[in-house]
Amino acid sequence: MKFNDTIMGAALLALALSILQTVQQYPVIPGQNIGPGAFPGLLAVLLAVCAVLLIFKGLKAKQHEAWVEVGGWVKSWFHLRNFVITVASLLFYITLSDRLGFLICATVVVGVMMWALKVRTALIVPIALTSSLVIHFIFYKGLRVPLPWGVLTPIQW
Repeated sequence: MKFNDTIMGAALLALALSILQTVQQYPVIPGQNIGPGAFPGLLAVLLAVCAVLLIFKGLKAKQHEAWVEVGGWVKSWFHLRNFVITVASLLFYITLSDRLGFLICATVVVGVMMWALKVRTALIVPIALTSSLVIHFIFYKGLRVPLPWGVLTPIQW
């Protein structure tokens, strides 16, 4: 699927403006000249500049160019099914990760995606479980990101 540069520029500009609005609400740290919103704000300003340039480019481009062109993958059942599975997996993780926990949700998501890509059945569970454990270890222990434990709360390590 191909979008005109004007549409993508407008979407990126909206994202940049929402980031700028959000970082304005970050607290000021006493005794520091640079607060927690400085770098995200700087990146949002740069994104806004690029978005405006993209909008101008899209408006100056071919006047008869379609705003949206549907790609060939939309006609392919395999690609369309995988797109739906990806979106459904993300929604599954977003809605159930707090209740079930990262390890269970990530294992299910990776397993379903591997099944959709026709990985050998005997490899799906071991690879999905191992990759989920490795990712959890990297984020939870290495980066100290508190991932949800869900139903596995009693066995935290």
